[in-house]
Amino acid sequence: MPKDLDRITIDPDIMMGKPTIKGTRIPVEVLLRKLSQDISPEDILNDYPRLEREDIQAALLYAADSVSGEEVHLSTSKN
Repeated sequence: MPKDLDRITIDPDIMMGKPTIKGTRIPVEVLLRKLSQDISPEDILNDYPRLEREDIQAALLYAADSVSGEEVHLSTSKN
């Protein structure tokens, strides 16, 4: 596991098993949604003072790794 991913934890007793930033109850999903809403990493860090920039990077890496194994099935039919 890459070092950055050590910052992500999955515990069934925390946030119903959603991936979170280690030592917090902040789900990876929350960070990704904020980034997708064009909220800057600096603003996220101000809103969540327990986070470090490396936590945001770990969330992005986790998301990339999560989708990298997905299979894509293309359809040739047109709707």
